[in-house]
Amino acid sequence: MAIFRAKYTVQRPAHTQSTALLTKGVAGVDGYVVQTQKQIEATTMNFCPQCGAPVTSKIPEADDRLRFVCSSCATIHYQNPIMVVGTIPETGDRILLCRRAIEPAMDKWTLPAGYLENGETLQQGAARETLEEAGYRIADLVPYAITNIVRINQVYIMFRCALAERAAAPGSESLEVRLFRPNEIPWQEIAFRSIHEVLRLYCRDREKGSFPVHLLDIG
Repeated sequence: MAIFRAKYTVQRPAHTQSTALLTKGVAGVDGYVVQTQKQIEATTMNFCPQCGAPVTSKIPEADDRLRFVCSSCATIHYQNPIMVVGTIPETGDRILLCRRAIEPAMDKWTLPAGYLENGETLQQGAARETLEEAGYRIADLVPYAITNIVRINQVYIMFRCALAERAAAPGSESLEVRLFRPNEIPWQEIAFRSIHEVLRLYCRDREKGSFPVHLLDIG
């Protein structure tokens, strides 16, 4: 399986000093980096979830980076990147996009995607997000793009898939869903840089008739 790697940089506007805090979101809205509530909770800690005592930030023995360590029970709390899974749902010569009903990027178009939950495989999480956001069941999931967004500690894993059947109305996070041919994609209204780049690669690969797995870095 061929893997192609690319790197992209998202620069933060110079006049912006603080990171936006939103209850749910993903990376890169018109050049801004959006920090989600989930990320805030994952990178700040005051008390130990095990015993309730205060924690301190220090480098544990035999480690090489700061961790939150409990001052009472000595539990080391490791924090890891957030996994986002999603799909490029296909039917014939068209793909499905969702128009967002929530911030960030409300009214913008995106692919179905969201956080991987505990107890799910990557495929199960991607299928669940597609059902929740678009109301469609999917089939034949194939890995397509892995995107590292180290700046906000996220990894996106996107699958190509086939639309199987309409199972419900779009969920509360989507104003509408629509099928687009590649030349109909509203490029100026795509919600996130990570999604924009995946769609750009998809359209290029579709013209070639070959879909290698892509590995991207968005800084």
